[in-house]
Amino acid sequence: MSTSLVKQWRSRPLKEVTTKIGSGATPKGGKDNYHREGMPLIRSMNVHDFRFIDEALAFIDKRQARELDNVEVKPGDVLLNITGASVARCCMAPAHLTPARVNQHVAIIRPNPSEADGRYIQYFLTGSIGKQRLLSLAQGGATREALTKATIEDFEIPFPPIEEQRRIAGILSAYDDLIENCQRRIRILEEMARSLYREWFIHFRYPGHESTPLTDSLLGPIPQGWRAKRLDEVAYNYDRHRRPLSKMARATVQGEYPYYGAAKVFDFVNDYIFDGEYVLMAEDGSVITPDRKPVLQLVNEKFWPNNHTHILQGCGVVSTHFLFLALGEIDVSPYITGAAQPKINQANMNRILFACADEALHARFDLLIKPMLGEWHVLKHMERNLCLTRDLLLPKLLQAPNARS
Repeated sequence: MSTSLVKQWRSRPLKEVTTKIGSGATPKGGKDNYHREGMPLIRSMNVHDFRFIDEALAFIDKRQARELDNVEVKPGDVLLNITGASVARCCMAPAHLTPARVNQHVAIIRPNPSEADGRYIQYFLTGSIGKQRLLSLAQGGATREALTKATIEDFEIPFPPIEEQRRIAGILSAYDDLIENCQRRIRILEEMARSLYREWFIHFRYPGHESTPLTDSLLGPIPQGWRAKRLDEVAYNYDRHRRPLSKMARATVQGEYPYYGAAKVFDFVNDYIFDGEYVLMAEDGSVITPDRKPVLQLVNEKFWPNNHTHILQGCGVVSTHFLFLALGEIDVSPYITGAAQPKINQANMNRILFACADEALHARFDLLIKPMLGEWHVLKHMERNLCLTRDLLLPKLLQAPNARS
């Protein structure tokens, strides 16, 4: 690349390359005045790094939307969380939801298309350099982590010419498209497996159900010959083998094996404790989903877990696949203790009940489920590898050419 082009990589504050930077507000009445349809109201829970999550999306009516006309979300806008635990998470506004509005926890960054590419801004803010700078600036909040409008406006990013921004964004977007395709296929496969589980083991419409009467149980009416079993009757628990590693300790043993927490992979280390297929059920911290289900991970690999997640495998007629699907249908709220720090201890977890059939029906069910969740695992690993590749490329592409050598 020529010296003249290298010199065109110039750090500029976002206010010089944008037409709008600002956050919104919660409509009068707060959550009680949200609706099931109408104008989408984007909140911090919807904004994640590189991706927008539709779950728990709120809606407001026309009157409420007019009150927030000054924070209309348009295609090409960048969304940035500016307060709380999710501060500095960043993604592009989804075109299919625009026009939309944002509340006070989310900022809109609208690039001037002749000066900046929104995708390029997003990638810089989610990359390691941009993220660390944003988090350090957010620490200045009086009572909680926060990014102000002035902080965002003055935040400097190295900008190459617009054509180069688009080229870089295009390379990284190609990875995001592949990741989204994996995630879409993962969701479809999981929903197929869950639908089959519900049909057979919740609605009891399994092959041959017509000739089987229902009988009372601790779970209510279940097919005759079935049993209501506690979790400790249908699962092995390996919690005693867990060995947590501090962040400092993990820094000295970086490697290829995932280090799992209650809800996700936190790191990669050079050794493992478990090898095979297990259900990880969050023990404390983030233990419940918005629809009151347990936080679960189905893993099939060599891995090291921390002590915030239960380690389970199916036993007897219950396979690990079945256990994952069955736990995913449980309202876990009655089993949680602790207000400040929610927790599902072993004693409470073991009280969870499942409707279990005979060995033949479970085997027949597993025969149908195994290919679905087998492909699900393949796609999960593919998704992770794509994310790792993109994250390795990201800082290299976002440096001026003279800084890459």
